[in-house]
Amino acid sequence: MVNQQPPSSSERPPIDRAAGAGRGPARLALAEIVGARHGGLLPAAGLLEVGISRRGIQQLCQSAAVLHGLPIIGPWPATVHTRTPDAGGGSSTRAVTSHRGARPGAVQIIDGCQVTSLTRTLVDVTATANFLVGVTMVDHALRVEQERAARLRRQARLDELAADPALTKDDLYRELEKVNPRTGRRRAEQAIAFASPSAANPGETLSRVRIFQLGFAEPELQVCFPDILGANAYVDFFWRRVRKIGEFDGFLKYGAGRVLAGRDPSRVVWQEKQREDALRARVNSFDRWGWDLALSPTRFHAFLTERGVPRA
Repeated sequence: MVNQQPPSSSERPPIDRAAGAGRGPARLALAEIVGARHGGLLPAAGLLEVGISRRGIQQLCQSAAVLHGLPIIGPWPATVHTRTPDAGGGSSTRAVTSHRGARPGAVQIIDGCQVTSLTRTLVDVTATANFLVGVTMVDHALRVEQERAARLRRQARLDELAADPALTKDDLYRELEKVNPRTGRRRAEQAIAFASPSAANPGETLSRVRIFQLGFAEPELQVCFPDILGANAYVDFFWRRVRKIGEFDGFLKYGAGRVLAGRDPSRVVWQEKQREDALRARVNSFDRWGWDLALSPTRFHAFLTERGVPRA
């Protein structure tokens, strides 16, 4: 991270790029919505093909997560999950999985579609998806909510913040208690407990999930090193006992888009090298990795072992 402030990342994880999907007869198809929310990177074909009426059909789980703008590492589900208020069992088609039963208490309208609330969506996802998917979404939501609250405080919009406080882990635990899922409760508790608003992007979430799953010591996140090139520098990971810095490098840091903010890429690389040299003088070691390494448990384990990351 080149900026010298606590980072708020716009980097995105790999998203399944199903292109050219056809549209269902009802024409909504979520394509425009999803395309806008993911910078033109479209999720799985089923999410693009299905036509969903804007009236009375509520999207839930990972389908609701799409509309809430939550990131995922790996492919989105191949079908859209919806809830209808009818009694009886659910039903499925090639592109829609319908869950029948009572609606949850809080429903939001996003882009004209009914969805479960952010809190309920996160509980549903953590109870049904794998650990990495659940933690990635909760990390993101907690961070974005903290940034929103900080922005409102800076703007002295305290009444607005009081009316809509930032999402917390306690909110998620209360929602989990209320929902009391028949399966997946323990899975949800583990994902919520592990989540942190200090993970600045999905790549950092992936890294710390892998570090935990592979049995390495948990690093501190976003540790501040003062007076680095005349400013505070925040590092992704810090193992204090061995004075080791680790940083996740995504392409967007050196590529194009909002991360560069109009700066010349070569200058960004040079500034990052200057920052790294200054930080290396304060610690025993400094290592970087990217998506390819973190996505491979075998390779990442070998890398962390070789680079002297302590075991838990």
